[in-house]
Amino acid sequence: MYKKMLIVGLTSLPYKLVRATLLVADVAIIALALSITNLFLQGTKLVQWPAATLWAYPVVLLTGTALVFGLRLHRIKLVMLNSTDVLNIARASFALAVTLFVTLLVLQGEQVFETVLTFGTFAFSGMVSARAIAVAVLGHLREHMRKRKTVAIFGAGAAGVQLASALSQSVDMRVVAFFDDNPTMHGMEIGGIPVLSPADFVGEVFRNSIAKLMIALPDTARQRRNAIVAMCERAEIEVQILPSFIDLLADRGNARLRTVEPHEVLGRGKVDLETPEVAKSYAGRVVMVTGAGGSIGSELCRQLLNCRPAKIILFERSEFNLYSVDRDLRDRADKHNIPIKACLGSITNASRLRNVMRKEGVEIVIHAAAYKHVPLVEDNEIEGARNNIIGTKTLADVAVEEKVERFILVSTDKAVRPSSVMGATKRIAELVIQDIQTRAPNTKFAMVRFGNVLGSSGSVLPLFQSQIEAGGPVTVTHPDVRRYFMTVSEASRLVLLAGAYAEGGDVFVLDMGEPQKIMNLARRLIQLSGRRVFNPATGEGDIEIQITGLRPGEKLCEELFVTLDNLRKTPHAKILRAEEAMLSQIEVAGMLREIQSAIEGGNAEMLRKVVTDRLDGYPAPQVQREA
Repeated sequence: MYKKMLIVGLTSLPYKLVRATLLVADVAIIALALSITNLFLQGTKLVQWPAATLWAYPVVLLTGTALVFGLRLHRIKLVMLNSTDVLNIARASFALAVTLFVTLLVLQGEQVFETVLTFGTFAFSGMVSARAIAVAVLGHLREHMRKRKTVAIFGAGAAGVQLASALSQSVDMRVVAFFDDNPTMHGMEIGGIPVLSPADFVGEVFRNSIAKLMIALPDTARQRRNAIVAMCERAEIEVQILPSFIDLLADRGNARLRTVEPHEVLGRGKVDLETPEVAKSYAGRVVMVTGAGGSIGSELCRQLLNCRPAKIILFERSEFNLYSVDRDLRDRADKHNIPIKACLGSITNASRLRNVMRKEGVEIVIHAAAYKHVPLVEDNEIEGARNNIIGTKTLADVAVEEKVERFILVSTDKAVRPSSVMGATKRIAELVIQDIQTRAPNTKFAMVRFGNVLGSSGSVLPLFQSQIEAGGPVTVTHPDVRRYFMTVSEASRLVLLAGAYAEGGDVFVLDMGEPQKIMNLARRLIQLSGRRVFNPATGEGDIEIQITGLRPGEKLCEELFVTLDNLRKTPHAKILRAEEAMLSQIEVAGMLREIQSAIEGGNAEMLRKVVTDRLDGYPAPQVQREA
């Protein structure tokens, strides 16, 4: 108990006392350095020392005191000793040596050069050594006061070294090793920390009880970073990623170690969707984006700015969302000299749509307005159908009436063999668009299907992150549920490309690789947030994963197309055109009449019956509820 109190007292002394102690210590070291020099060169008999040697003492000590204050040597923190501190001590030692040299020349002292060189060496070595010893002693005391977590850093470059330097002040963590792919660095030490080969990673984890790995690699090394994350998952240790220097600057130096970005969670490289067709197709055009305040809609508007359109019309029913996206885009649009018009309204209001399109001269419509959350639409099927089906038809009809050049519908993988009301409404919207295309030769319609968008509102990524921040549990509906994922940037770029490739009535899909298992995604996010998955068998871990059961309308695995035989190539290798069966004009008209009747009568059962009868793959109502 007394030992701990002593350690706490020594490691938390008042800063004024610490500075005074350092000042006195530096002056004493200067005096000692000068005395050792004189004893070494003049002998041990003080009476035989020349007068110049004795007169040098007050001059050097007064100058030394001034230099300690001037170069702020007494303010050097005793938690670490960096190159800047050593350089300042070297400057002080050089200035003292020059002062002694001038003093001895003026007083005609003996062995001037030998005295100056020896004194400068002793003074510099003494001040550096005293601080190094103090740092080591205080570090040792801190180790006794609190057990620090052992961590390693992957990346021995500038970012990794600075991270290690910062962590040397931490009372919670202690860096025990660097890992780096550069073989020329293996076996070296940086600040006393060894640089090791990644091949030794697993062995060092157990040898040094490494509890966390911090990745300090540039953003260009994403593939290598993903491999390291997977390696940490296998070793069951925490992993965090150092923000880029841009992130650090943007956060004014207060950026924290972050978890992976959405594109890093995908486990695949970004899909390159940069093609000249995009900018060419939208340049100089008036583009209207419905649902502009949503995750996809707002990103579409941001990317459209780079295409240099003549004007962007933000069409949104939510006042707050419209205000937010308008405020976010306004400065960027002004820099590009692109006018932006914010329009409140619903896609079910034909007169409002007609007024906006006619007044603004809209040439391209990108339709991203939809109710998309499966459980919500499942319990509010009438409004889901009104917005997603009737709203889409109303918007498309007005677009044809106003001679819009292109119309792009943002669809979903849930429209393929739909098992939910939301998926069914989106599939019917696709059928409606394809039907309208047969009678609208002057407007090119296209539909874009993609999977879940990481980071968008309601997606699993922000949900899991909020659950992890709250201490858990993280909820997964089924251990085997899988989903296709893409980033908001990829989804938005795909929509813009679809508009460029549209020939009329096309359904475009993105090759997104294999679907991701949600359970694995949850585990990865928990580990990347610096936590451990709770193991009920051992009782170890921080965050529990709970299985809640499939929600109404939810499938184990979504699909992007019906069969591979229906896919056709496009100019982009990763974008495919799906050719699927259409309904006749009479069938579509009859289906819409029945849906409109169900909506007007508020008859949810009738609506479900219409969907069941008209769509292949949609389950009967009782099966749907049991799911």
